[in-house]
Amino acid sequence: MNEMFLLKMGEIVLKGLNRSTFEGRLHSNLNRRLKPYGKFKIRLLQSLVYVEPEEEDCDMDGAWEACGRVFGVAAMSRSRSCDKDMDAILRACKEYLGDGIAGAKSFKVESKRADKKFPLTSIQISQEIGGLLAEAYPETAVDVHNPDYTVYVEVREDRAYVHGPDQPGAGGLPTGVGGKTALLLSGGIDSPVAGYMMGKRGVELECIHFFSYPYTSERAKEKVLDLARLMARYCGRMTVHVVPFTKIQEAIRDNCPEEYFTLIMRRMMMRISEAMAEKLGCMSLTTGESLGQVASQTMQALMVTNAVCTLPVLRPLIGMDKEEIITVARKIGTMETSILPYEDCCTVFTPKHPKTRPSLSEIEKIEAALDVKALVSEAVEGVEPVYIRAGR
Repeated sequence: MNEMFLLKMGEIVLKGLNRSTFEGRLHSNLNRRLKPYGKFKIRLLQSLVYVEPEEEDCDMDGAWEACGRVFGVAAMSRSRSCDKDMDAILRACKEYLGDGIAGAKSFKVESKRADKKFPLTSIQISQEIGGLLAEAYPETAVDVHNPDYTVYVEVREDRAYVHGPDQPGAGGLPTGVGGKTALLLSGGIDSPVAGYMMGKRGVELECIHFFSYPYTSERAKEKVLDLARLMARYCGRMTVHVVPFTKIQEAIRDNCPEEYFTLIMRRMMMRISEAMAEKLGCMSLTTGESLGQVASQTMQALMVTNAVCTLPVLRPLIGMDKEEIITVARKIGTMETSILPYEDCCTVFTPKHPKTRPSLSEIEKIEAALDVKALVSEAVEGVEPVYIRAGR
């Protein structure tokens, strides 16, 4: 049947002398993501990626779904290739797109002649193929302004390709072109969305998860790993670094005023995450914080939290409200897992009346009761890495 995929690059086409770097990363990402579905030939020419099966038993539906989650692809279409002559193009349109044309109220043909040696212009191709299809499908009207269905014909250097309307791809930039960030990953709704949004900007993720056994269960940890697996479908392979956090939370509970528990806990998390980030070659930290959403995310609280960091702290959700975040969570498939009722370390020892307008000086005085350096060092040494791979 000669079915294949045409993937259209987005922002990559705007790049200059470094465009080949972006294209090379996109090629390698596609190659890795498609391996579970069979052997595919992947070619990048101009602004298109050609994905062709090389074996009869390739899982085309699985591969199509995987391509839709690869950052760097702006639009995509399932296509059929044929010889570069009008009879072959017409035959391919009827055989491959006939059901779509017949099921529509109206249609038109749009053509693109990338091969300027082809004897007909783009307009002439559209006129001839459109006229012949109108004769073949008399129940479907021709409407060149607002058609119900569009037939696309592309005459390229090697072959001609026919396909129906494009579907949106994942967009963004290929994972790996934007460096690495350490994502503070909890079991909630926000942090997986923050990770997805950083992945969409070409950033690789190293995930840091804080685990407070026995206050949080093994099932709660598994929930976070499940979220990482869902994220990996978009963001690619990653490692979840599970940090033992019980001793630190108990030290905070025993030595600090209750209203400061959450803020001091967040500062400890940032210290540990930065230490991990430096070990892992990350250039930033990323959190799922949204301004004003909870007490620890007021402007004053964020300032106090940031004070312990030297690396940039990226907060891609900072201006989003909860409904906007939930919309993205549903889109990427993490929402149902995020709302499973398993405890999170952020809910352990939660103060009844948390401080919302802290000052840095008062926080530093309170923290003097803790052996911060020793607690951070012990936590980093006790980290358990869990490797996550993008699969089916």
